[in-house]
Amino acid sequence: MLPTDKLESLTARYREIEELLCQPNVVSDAKRYTGLTKERAELEEVVEAYRRYCQVAEDLAGHKEALSDSDLRELAADEIPALEDECGQLEAAINVLLLPKDPNDQRDTILEIRSGTGGEEAALFAADLFRMYSRYAETQGWKVEVMSMSEASAGGLKEVIATVSGDNVYSRLRFEGGVHRVQRIPATESQGRIHTSTATVAVLPEVDDVDEVKIDPKDLEISATAAGGPGGQHVNRTLSAVQIKHIPSGIMVRSEQQRSQHQNKAKALQILSAKLLEIEREAQASAVSSERRSMVGSGERSEKIRTYNYPQNRITDHRIQLTLHNLDQVLQGDLQGLLTSLRSHHQAELMRQQSEY
Repeated sequence: MLPTDKLESLTARYREIEELLCQPNVVSDAKRYTGLTKERAELEEVVEAYRRYCQVAEDLAGHKEALSDSDLRELAADEIPALEDECGQLEAAINVLLLPKDPNDQRDTILEIRSGTGGEEAALFAADLFRMYSRYAETQGWKVEVMSMSEASAGGLKEVIATVSGDNVYSRLRFEGGVHRVQRIPATESQGRIHTSTATVAVLPEVDDVDEVKIDPKDLEISATAAGGPGGQHVNRTLSAVQIKHIPSGIMVRSEQQRSQHQNKAKALQILSAKLLEIEREAQASAVSSERRSMVGSGERSEKIRTYNYPQNRITDHRIQLTLHNLDQVLQGDLQGLLTSLRSHHQAELMRQQSEY
């Protein structure tokens, strides 16, 4: 059953917004125009699906009435199964579209990847994960911008922090946070033994405006250092990198990829704000520690959300008991099937919870 009263209300609001967006006084008000455009985009999919559902339901009713007409009975009987099937599919899709949306779904994302247990092999795996997400971002038309990077001696990554911007970034990547485990034979392993290593991933919604989080300047320790890693001679010769420590929380962030201290400071403050806002949201929701901490854990092998098994070309997501045998493709950025399964599982859980009330 569909909540028709709610759907009719959403449709009426959609029509109202379309009329408002044609009014000169709204078009000239950039802030209001942008807000209404965003609201229309959020409503469009469910309204269009509901309109299609109403049309199909009307056609289905007409065909059922035609069964009593001897001249039309055969034609109507042939069409009814397809219409009933489409009605069912539309009803299911609309119920999913009506589920509560995370207010951060449309936000850009700060992606943190750190090597965990396993030394150099863990650092190599962290680099593999960053390459995987970067390639997926490329297929989606997203932009990946590295904020800071710490390289390991064997070519891996001890840590990388990047912003990922584009359409629906957080909604797609939000379930990637946690400990990722790899099982493979290192290049330096002479006896062919499989080693197990880990890397941790945190996915934080980016703060649009650092003013969303109140930070007392007295709580900050800000220092400028020479940037390390790639960036060219200009970057390496100047004190362009900025490191900020938030004294009350102990959180430390660093930005080094911009050309000036001012730009790096702004980026570092944005990362810090995102982390503090996530802690604040989690504190409001429950008494447990921040979502970022629950994502990352301690990096031990036992704390895992997903296992990447190279010898078997297998990837297993332990949260939804999903196993795929296309690890090579996933590592090349083919994440769509995996991310869709995680999102579908989340939606099913939301629907189950709603049915209990």
